[in-house]
Amino acid sequence: MSGLYIFAGCMHFVTPKMFKRIVPPYIPYRMAMVYVSGLFEVLFGTGLIFDETRSWSALGLILLLIAVFPANIYMAKRFREKGHKYTWATYARLPLQFLLIYWAYLYW
Repeated sequence: MSGLYIFAGCMHFVTPKMFKRIVPPYIPYRMAMVYVSGLFEVLFGTGLIFDETRSWSALGLILLLIAVFPANIYMAKRFREKGHKYTWATYARLPLQFLLIYWAYLYW
């Protein structure tokens, strides 16, 4: 789980424009939000490695997953509106978010 979040967080810095496209337009400072969420993914992912920080990091990931859920909904809606061939994957990702929250809860 740690590696998943460290990798995902690093990708926010490698391909930030891709992540910015899924941030709903009503969110201010969208690019800054991409970097902030990526930073927290790296921090919390790293925190899962250590016993002393594992519980706090798991809680942080739960809160982060809840906070970014609107971006996943926005992405699914945009893909549907554009008739994108991977619309199904964006809708499949929505319930996956709850599984990720549960997985983080197991570390809490």
